[in-house]
Amino acid sequence: MGMLVDGKWTDEDRDRSSRAGTFERIDSKFRDFVTADGSSGFKAEPGRYHLFVSPNCPWAHRTVILRKLKKLEDVIPMSLADRPKSAGWCYSTGLDDMRPEDGNFFLHRIYTEADPECTSKVTVPTLWDRERRTIVNNESSEIIRMLNTEFDEWGDASLDFYPAPLQAEIDAVNEVIYATVNNGVYRAGFARSQEAYEEAYYKLFDTFEMLEDRLSSQRYLAGDRITEADWRLFPTLVRFDAVYYSHFKCNRKRITDYHNLANYLRELYQVPGVAGTLDIALIKRGYYGNQRHVNPTGIVPLGPELDLDAPHDRDRLAKAA
Repeated sequence: MGMLVDGKWTDEDRDRSSRAGTFERIDSKFRDFVTADGSSGFKAEPGRYHLFVSPNCPWAHRTVILRKLKKLEDVIPMSLADRPKSAGWCYSTGLDDMRPEDGNFFLHRIYTEADPECTSKVTVPTLWDRERRTIVNNESSEIIRMLNTEFDEWGDASLDFYPAPLQAEIDAVNEVIYATVNNGVYRAGFARSQEAYEEAYYKLFDTFEMLEDRLSSQRYLAGDRITEADWRLFPTLVRFDAVYYSHFKCNRKRITDYHNLANYLRELYQVPGVAGTLDIALIKRGYYGNQRHVNPTGIVPLGPELDLDAPHDRDRLAKAA
C-alpha cells in the first residue's frame, strides 16, 4: 500500500503488522485544528480549506457525512479519489496550481508540499489549507469535531453531534467502538497470524453483542439523539455485510442477522442526505479490487443484495424532540 519516507514514495508499509502478526495502525501525523476565531492559527473561512477523501474509506466517510449534515458543501470543497490506487490515493483533478501529471494527481504530493521531508502514511481524510499551503489535519476523529462546531457561521448551527451533556458517554462509546469495531475489522482482515486474527474476531463480535443489547433499550448509542458516536459507527456497519464479512473474514454473523443493529443501520442510512454520501459498488471495488494482499485475484463479488431503504422499527424507542 505504501507510504512516504523522507519525502519519497515507497511501497514500504510500516503499519502492516507486528511480529505477532497483529495489524498496527500508525497515528496520524498532522494534528492542527481549525477554529472559528482563528486562535489556532487556522481560522474557519469559506473556501479556504479543501477536503480529500475516497469513496471506500470509512474514516473519510465520517467527514463526508458531517460535511453533508452540517450543510458545509459550499464552504469546504471536496475531492473524491477516482483513479486507481497505485502510489496511494489518486485523483483525476488537482488543486489550485497543483495539476495532475499524466492524468493522475497523487495525494502524497500535498504531503510533501506541506513537508518536503515528510515520513508518513498518506491517508484520507486529509484537510488542506489553501491559504497556508499546508495540511491542517489527517485524523478523521478531529476533523469531524471541527466540522461540528467551527464552521457554524456558514453551516447548520442547530445540529450539534457532540453536545456537552453527552460528551463523557460519547467518548467512552467511541473508545470501545474504535478499538474493536472500526479498527477491529482491519485487525482481523490484515492479521498475519491465526492468533491475531482470532483475537480481533472475538473482540469484534463481543462488541456487536454488546451493541445489540444496548440498542434494544435506547435508540442511539448515547441516549435519545443522534451523536458523533453514531456517525463514527455507521461507516463500518454499512460496509460490513458487503465487505468485511467476507473480505476480512469477519463471518460469524452479518449485521442483517442482528435485529437491533440492522434496524439502527437502516434508520441512520435513511437520515436525509446520508444515502447520497456512499456508493456500495464503489466501496466494494475499493476493497476487493485494490487490496490484493487480501484478495489476490481482484475479483469484486456481485452480492450481497442490501435493502437499506426497508422500513425500520426504531420509532418504538424514545427520541428527543
